[in-house]
Amino acid sequence: MMRRAIEEKRDGGELTEAQWEAIIASYMSGAIDDAQMAALSMASVWRGLTIREATALTRAMVASGEVVRHAGDSVVVDKHSSGGVSDIVSLVAVPLVAAAGVRVAKLSGRALGHTGGTLDKLEAIPGFNTTLSHDQFVRQVERIGCAIAAQSETLVPADRRLYRLRDHTGTVPSFGLIAASIVSKKIASGAHAFVFDVKAGRSAFTRHPHMARELADMLVAISREFGRNARAIVSDMNEPLGRSIGTGIEVIEARDFLRNVDADARLREQSLHIAAAMLELGGVSDPRAAAVKALESGIAYEKFVEMIEAQGGSRSRLDEMRLPEHVEHVTAERDGYVVSIDGVALGNAARDWSAKVPTAGIRVRVRTGDAVERGTILAEFYGDDGTHVARVRRAFEIADASPAERPLVYATI
Repeated sequence: MMRRAIEEKRDGGELTEAQWEAIIASYMSGAIDDAQMAALSMASVWRGLTIREATALTRAMVASGEVVRHAGDSVVVDKHSSGGVSDIVSLVAVPLVAAAGVRVAKLSGRALGHTGGTLDKLEAIPGFNTTLSHDQFVRQVERIGCAIAAQSETLVPADRRLYRLRDHTGTVPSFGLIAASIVSKKIASGAHAFVFDVKAGRSAFTRHPHMARELADMLVAISREFGRNARAIVSDMNEPLGRSIGTGIEVIEARDFLRNVDADARLREQSLHIAAAMLELGGVSDPRAAAVKALESGIAYEKFVEMIEAQGGSRSRLDEMRLPEHVEHVTAERDGYVVSIDGVALGNAARDWSAKVPTAGIRVRVRTGDAVERGTILAEFYGDDGTHVARVRRAFEIADASPAERPLVYATI
């Protein structure tokens, strides 16, 4: 059965729902081994999956484990980002949306490659617990309106096993496999509606907007096959979204953002855009105004604290989070305009440092398009011994002419 399926997909054929169901069930039982599944995954990378195939695979993976059920009639929403640098929208949007009256049940992941993981960031808060049982997860969403937790062992175990295999065999970059992995976890989390933030650019896994649009279309189409309302936003990730790159340093930026102390304009716009989409799916009539009110009134920050306290942290520990005292900086070596910022290089550097000191990392001081003079500070980095100055400086390209302006949002599906 499996050999024929591999050959069929290798030759560009479309596998049926019954075939995908049997393949996943046999893989989980051990009747199909890793070598065969790796071969099918590689064939899927080269030949792609149709919407029908990706939907069938999603359904088979959801069926491999349990599904969370949320009480009540009101809509529960979730969001997902395809991965970026200094992307703290989840930390901001989840409490913001809950403060505006729509429940959020978010299962998050860890860092992957140069991108930061929401769970890693939250665990930089002393005492914060990302491991919740299904009952704890459901009760917290019902009681305070939001929760951010890790995927449990019993939710879509087929996805966890298949993703590990794909990571080891170089078969991650298939839109069908990616979409099935993402949507299966969202279905299992019990949410009724999803917002997908699909990143495009040199600091994202999907480099070009048209490719990100293809993935976005597939995510929405699969979600609708399961009766879920979905919105996908294709957004720019050619440079870090916020100013801070690391784990704890990004929590500090999110904390100050929600306090209305320090709000980067680019980060604010994207956070409000995502939050408004979530609120609209939750039935709020004027979602943008509701998001702005929740942020500017301070109730979003109070909801953030409430979530942290519910999961083992405390207001005092959050308030006490500080950047390391040791700080280095890199400066421009010439006059000109910032034409590119290598978020991949900065993300990798920050991950190395924050693994040693939770609040260590990089704070970017300029944006693409900014005019700079020789000696202008480009970035500060905290907690490093100063040996990576050249590495950080190389992430900034300065030229004589200003680059063309890029939109923050390319498309909404």
